[in-house]
Amino acid sequence: MVALVTQEALVRRRKIKERIIESLLFLAAFSSVLIVASILGILMYESYQFFSNVSIFTFFTDTMWTPLFAEPRYGILPLLCGTMVSSLVGLVIAIPLGLVSAVYLSEFAPARVREIIKPLLELLSGVPTVVYGYFALLIVTPLLQATIMPNLPGFNLLGPGIVIGIMIVPYVSSLSEDAMRSVPNDLREGSYAMGATRFQTAFRVVLPAATSGVTAAFVLGVSRAVGETMVVAIAAGQQPNLTLDPTQPAATITAYIVQVALGDLPHGSIGYQTIFAAGLTLMAITFCFNLLAYSLRKRFREVYS
Repeated sequence: MVALVTQEALVRRRKIKERIIESLLFLAAFSSVLIVASILGILMYESYQFFSNVSIFTFFTDTMWTPLFAEPRYGILPLLCGTMVSSLVGLVIAIPLGLVSAVYLSEFAPARVREIIKPLLELLSGVPTVVYGYFALLIVTPLLQATIMPNLPGFNLLGPGIVIGIMIVPYVSSLSEDAMRSVPNDLREGSYAMGATRFQTAFRVVLPAATSGVTAAFVLGVSRAVGETMVVAIAAGQQPNLTLDPTQPAATITAYIVQVALGDLPHGSIGYQTIFAAGLTLMAITFCFNLLAYSLRKRFREVYS
């Protein structure tokens, strides 16, 4: 009888512990949702105040962004162009390097070499972005000026774009390599049995089979490039410039937010509210890219049994 009571007490304690653990896990998951909702709520509230004074049509069609001038204009197109140009330059660098690195690590590198190279690649993502910004300003841009572009301005979108590409190589490479290594070895062995070489197997069998993961890595790399702040704030310039030429100086959305956040604009003014409208625009762009990555991954996902 005593043993039965003791067993029931142990079961009851175990259930209480499990409920406590489940509650803590739920709170942890809910807190992330709550934080995102709070950020979105603040952005939408302040942006609503901004758009009460500025037309949304003007915001997305005007070609001048001078909210701090005596005669302000609120066209975000120059900031959008600067953001997209720097991101495209970064992707031109990151996608080929990241994909080739992933193929090598997944299909060609010995296990010992992989264990050394992959952590070293991932270390790049741990370097502070301020360091990358000064690297772009003091090393990459002068190097471009000394070699192939002597007339390149000191502030430009090309140098920061190249450095952004270097920054996001670890993201593209690591995620793509994980996707390729998840492809079953049966596909590789079947390819070898048909007489295919290692190179042909990597690019014609393994890579197509990992399309969903590789595509998601590319899109997430785009999101990372679009949201980069300090590199472009330091090395791209602070003057909004409507241009698609990467050799010209320009400002991005994130660089403008940094510029205004360091100023002395009064709280509640239209100039102060512009950073929330710009931030909401950037968040919408990033959300669209993440949604695209999810849909592509779901559409092209291969299920192996």
